[in-house]
Amino acid sequence: MAYLPIRRAASSIPCNIAEGCGRNGDAELARFCLIARGSASELEYQILLAHDLKLITSEHCEELSTEITEIKRMLTVLVQKLNADR
Repeated sequence: MAYLPIRRAASSIPCNIAEGCGRNGDAELARFCLIARGSASELEYQILLAHDLKLITSEHCEELSTEITEIKRMLTVLVQKLNADR
């Protein structure tokens, strides 16, 4: 059985970005990107927990953690860009 909190946290990231895109202006999009970054941090924790519970291997945990770190970096840069344009 899949570890459902991972799926929920992972799907929350693009959902928040999409919701921000549907709002008015860059300030709202930046706010929802920050929420998406929080969801990425939650996902990062869920991955570590899955590893601790022996649901995923160390190699898989490292790979996913690297990808999540990159996603968080991209969201940070996007928020900075959106805030600079205001």
